[in-house]
Amino acid sequence: MVFKIKEFESFKAVEDALGKEISEAKSRLGKCLQRLDGIRELAEKTKKIRQVIGKLAGNKAVSESLGELSVDGLTVVLNAGPLDELTAYEMMVRSNQELLSKLQKACEGLKPLAEFSDTSGLKFLIVENNGVPERILLKVS
Repeated sequence: MVFKIKEFESFKAVEDALGKEISEAKSRLGKCLQRLDGIRELAEKTKKIRQVIGKLAGNKAVSESLGELSVDGLTVVLNAGPLDELTAYEMMVRSNQELLSKLQKACEGLKPLAEFSDTSGLKFLIVENNGVPERILLKVS
C-alpha cells in the first residue's frame, strides 16, 4: 500500500483532480481492453494450434506452460507466449476496472462536501491509498 496526502484549497480543486484521475483511469482501461482483444485473438490461434498438434502427436493436450520460476515473490515465466500475455493483460484490465470503480465511488461519496464550495479558509487534505481517496481532513486556516 502506498499512502499519499494531497492538499487542496477548494472543493472544486478536489473535484477537478478526482475527475482527471477518473478520465485517466478510463483511458488506461480503454487501451488495455484494445490490447487485450489483440492478444486474445492470438492466444485463441495458439490454443487451436496446440490442440491440432496434440491430435497429430496422439496426445490429448499439449502443455500450456513451459515453466515458471519464482524469485523473491516475483514470478518469471520462461518462454512466455500469447497465453501468458493474455493472462497478464486480463489481470491488468481487472485491476484498472477495480481502480476506476473505487474512484467513481469516492467521487460520488464526496458530493456532499460541495456545500463547502464557497467557504474561505478551508483546506482539504485528501489521504489516498494507492491513488484512491480514503480519508478527508478538513482544515480551517
